[in-house]
Amino acid sequence: MLTARQDFWNDADQATRLLKERTFLSGLIETCHTIFTEIEEVGIFMELAQEEEDKEGEKEAAALLAKLEKKIQKFSIDITLDGEDDARDAIVSINAGAGGTDSQDWTEMLFRMYTRWMDKRGFKYKIIDYQPGDEAGIKGATFQVSGQNCYGFMKVESGVHRLVRISPFNAGGKRQTSFAAVFIYPEIKDEIQIDVDEGDLRVDVYRASGAGGQHVNKTSSAVRITHLPTGVVVQCQQEPSQHRNREIAMKVLKSRLYQLEKQKQDQKKQNLHNGKDEIAWGSQIRSYVLHPYRMVKDHRTDMEIGDVDRVLDGDLDSLVEGVLLSGK
Repeated sequence: MLTARQDFWNDADQATRLLKERTFLSGLIETCHTIFTEIEEVGIFMELAQEEEDKEGEKEAAALLAKLEKKIQKFSIDITLDGEDDARDAIVSINAGAGGTDSQDWTEMLFRMYTRWMDKRGFKYKIIDYQPGDEAGIKGATFQVSGQNCYGFMKVESGVHRLVRISPFNAGGKRQTSFAAVFIYPEIKDEIQIDVDEGDLRVDVYRASGAGGQHVNKTSSAVRITHLPTGVVVQCQQEPSQHRNREIAMKVLKSRLYQLEKQKQDQKKQNLHNGKDEIAWGSQIRSYVLHPYRMVKDHRTDMEIGDVDRVLDGDLDSLVEGVLLSGK
């Protein structure tokens, strides 16, 4: 057995990762056995109730069957999260697209939706960068998210999100279409080495803006790093220390460079890095319509939900799970 080897703990990070994987797989096997047992028991219970024409027994069996169906659906989702990076934490970036002030307001609405969803799932998040909008909303935000199978769940949210509503910023009360892009990257830990040549970097420091307390604006502590060969730009301004902001920004940069490298090998994930020029009509994965009717539609699965407010308040599980189960 690998865990019994004397040198197993020589690499603590790898050992911890293997133990977590073993625990996860053992849990799946145990759940599978439990489901098969419960299917057999519910079947016998239902058959006996029908033979004895026991209506109450049939109702009880139906209730047990409904609970079992939910367990099977959760298990089905768990076994789809077997990708190389699914168990990793995630780095989430939300950027305003076409639509001006409305788009920036929409970006803040998405930020609120995702943070509420994370709270409901028990995911923890920390803001790395937060850029307020010119008049309202935000131009963009980046944050780290941690939790069980965090990236596996969140990866399906990568893409363009479209909002249709009566603009609160238009005196004429006209209908406005706004766009925002969501990018999800797996957070890369030290066990994967991404070599970054310092000569390929341009590092700018500046005074931070927006949320973060009074101290954050007094010195040039914010850091922006540009990776010249790829054009990838990351920034961090949430910490009072320039050194700490640079450290976090480098972590984000390595995660994005890792994902870029993976995309060269897997064209199916190319949409994770669509440019801002494509944050517009025709490239959306999901539409949120508040006028002339109210509906959220995922364009990959054609799932439609009429209660838009519930979705915007962070109830995303059915949409996320629908995409995961569809395999799209």
